[in-house]
Amino acid sequence: MASRFSGALQLTDLDDFITPSQECIKPVKIEKGKSKTGAKIKIGEDGYFDISNGREQKLKKVEITLADCLACSGCITSAESVLVTRQSQEELLRVFNERKYTDNNGITKNVNLIVISLSPQPILSLAARYSLSPEETTNKLTGYFKQLGADLVLDITIAEDLSLLEAQQEFIERYQNQQNDPSSKFLPMLASSCPGWVCYAEKTHGSFILPYISSTKSPQQIMGSLVKQYLSELRHFTPAEIYHVTVMPCYDKKLEASREDFYSEVMDCHDVDCVITAIELEQMLESSGKSLGEMCEAQLDWPWGESEVVASVPGVPGVPGVAGVPGVRRHAGSGSGGAAHHVFLHAAAQLFGHSDAPLTYKNLRNPDFREVTLEQDGKEVLKFAIVNGFRNIQNLVQKLKRGKSPYHYVEVMACPSGCLNGGAQIRPMGSESGRELVQKLHSLYEGLELAKPGHSRLARRLYAEWLHGRHSDKARALLHTSYHALEKSDIALNIKW
Repeated sequence: MASRFSGALQLTDLDDFITPSQECIKPVKIEKGKSKTGAKIKIGEDGYFDISNGREQKLKKVEITLADCLACSGCITSAESVLVTRQSQEELLRVFNERKYTDNNGITKNVNLIVISLSPQPILSLAARYSLSPEETTNKLTGYFKQLGADLVLDITIAEDLSLLEAQQEFIERYQNQQNDPSSKFLPMLASSCPGWVCYAEKTHGSFILPYISSTKSPQQIMGSLVKQYLSELRHFTPAEIYHVTVMPCYDKKLEASREDFYSEVMDCHDVDCVITAIELEQMLESSGKSLGEMCEAQLDWPWGESEVVASVPGVPGVPGVAGVPGVRRHAGSGSGGAAHHVFLHAAAQLFGHSDAPLTYKNLRNPDFREVTLEQDGKEVLKFAIVNGFRNIQNLVQKLKRGKSPYHYVEVMACPSGCLNGGAQIRPMGSESGRELVQKLHSLYEGLELAKPGHSRLARRLYAEWLHGRHSDKARALLHTSYHALEKSDIALNIKW
């Protein structure tokens, strides 16, 4: 879909979503006038005017904000986008130009540092769109943002590392708690990185499903904590002086960034101020009459202090090498970050002593519903699944409600084929099919350098020096979150006549 994101409610051409309905409303207070004949409206070329009082008064447009969407229990889609003022490409360009932004209370704040955080999936989408390699795309995108006025452009690998490490630890704790109290709702543990799935769970299944969802923050929000708190300490800025932008594969990440859970009264700001997607970046380039391939290249930044030094540069004995050189990396497993893969291997090693457990997925109904098991002494001791797309999600939820879910952990993503096919990834061009494009993106993803969360010296340093231990209250506060059931409102406008 080529329409501008900030202009209207926009749905991509995914065929696997729960569509919005007449329940998607925003009540508006209407002041009663003295006229017995009702309001008189004049329609002019430059807008609508109320002329009831004998003078023209321009009517304001009703804006739907992300807060309105999160507070409404009417609908959820696998890739929804809403008219918002703080999550648009226009707002991003304005902040670049003015170095100011408006907070939740309408207060204008000066920006002293603009930070861009890149996730791998939109990088690959843009690489396919402009026929570039992932490395070229990363460097040219970095150059493009620096040209616009960004101070730092970062990769999100460290946040993904921390998210996976926390999910591993959380699963072990839940598994052990379940053994002690079989009647509890510790398992299956359901992944929480997909905001479309989380919003759907909150609005549709509420208190039944929420206890199963992992409390570990998504990589986007962990990156928000790193930028607004750790980086602000390193650079001696207040968190509110940093404007943090993430580049993500779906519109629902805008909803996630706007959650009140990720707004700090103490810091007086959100962890992530603006989310921009691959489609919007394509539109920004097109509106400037340029191609990404024309941009000058620049290297990603490394603002975290000491680099991660390895023994030597390959092929050059005795010369120190740097493993902490920034770059977009992948994690083993699915193109959505590989949560099931990493949690499975960690659980197999920690719980059952299998340091090299086999990982062979079996497709069930379709390639978007896969499972993997671990057997010990002829008994199935671990059973994990990857579930993509709302049709499969609904089947999973029904199994849970009937008490027939066999899984210990499920990686859940709202979009078919997961994040590589996110709702804001650039759509196929020409005669290329969606399936062919996803396969191309998957091949590009497999070609990225492999990140190993457990080997990250930066992650270990952050746990020790910043979080004061993996089990500390600070680690719990900054790396975990909570969810809230939303009750459906029964108002006249919701009635199905």
